[in-house]
Amino acid sequence: MESQMTAKPGTSVELGPYDVAEDVRGIKNIFVNVYFVGEAQQGGKWVLVDAGTPSGADPIRQKARELFGENNPPQAIVLTHGHFDHAGSLESLLKEWGDVPIYAHPLELPYLQGKSHYPPPDPAVGGGAMAYLSWMFPNSPYDFGDQVRPFPADGTIPELPGWRVIHTPGHAPGHVSLFRESDRSLIAGDAFTNTNQNSAFAVMTQKEELHGPPAYFTFDWVASKRSIQELAALNPTAAGTGHGKAIRGIQLPQLLEDLIHNFENREVPKGGRYVKQPAHTDEQGIVDMPPPVSYHVARAIGIGFIVGTVLYLVGSSRKK
Repeated sequence: MESQMTAKPGTSVELGPYDVAEDVRGIKNIFVNVYFVGEAQQGGKWVLVDAGTPSGADPIRQKARELFGENNPPQAIVLTHGHFDHAGSLESLLKEWGDVPIYAHPLELPYLQGKSHYPPPDPAVGGGAMAYLSWMFPNSPYDFGDQVRPFPADGTIPELPGWRVIHTPGHAPGHVSLFRESDRSLIAGDAFTNTNQNSAFAVMTQKEELHGPPAYFTFDWVASKRSIQELAALNPTAAGTGHGKAIRGIQLPQLLEDLIHNFENREVPKGGRYVKQPAHTDEQGIVDMPPPVSYHVARAIGIGFIVGTVLYLVGSSRKK
């Protein structure tokens, strides 16, 4: 599936593979995307959406300087959710940017204010090396204190005029997406993805195909489908997802409809901890969870993948 290159009428700006619109630029940080919302100009006002992996601070700073100039922190930081690959570099960024307001949904605050661990990842879902390795992914909380605040009750963000917040749970309790009606641009977070995030091969090649959220970190599959249905009803024509290249063009609504139609058969795992029963959470964190499912096989496959990769890299280096 090829992304279409678009720009605002009357301009000739070419968009990169992770850009949603001329004023919504994206970069890939290892295997997750980060978005910069604002007109690219020296000293311009802008907002950061998500903060990538723990190693993502330097690439984010570099892109911000390129787009908006030196010594120009964002007006705000918006988190679609607080998983380690979406909030990982935030602590490092704040050391330079200072008291920048951070926005998140109230149901995400326990995991961003040190109150609760996330529901743990589920390697038993299978589907590829990323899923098999997920038992190693951190799910402990961050603690940004009162610097992180809930979105305004009306679903708007003062620093992001023209956009509205849509609660899209399923992958995370307080997962949100952002939508701009004027050009039907969508920042979907992990509500859906444009690559098979469960597969290490798909992640490395960035093969474009619409999927649901990363299965290994999704705690409520019924809510996840309902969230995609809500986003599809907006009829977006450009979307940036947490994983995979941006999708631009009139084919997006149909791709979403196909995803919804095939969701149970193609996206919901055949087995796993949260498939038949979701985890329950509230504004204090986890309330209850289904019992864990054995993932000894997944662990063995994951370790085998790591060992095989290391041996391959060592062998390749010796041939040079």
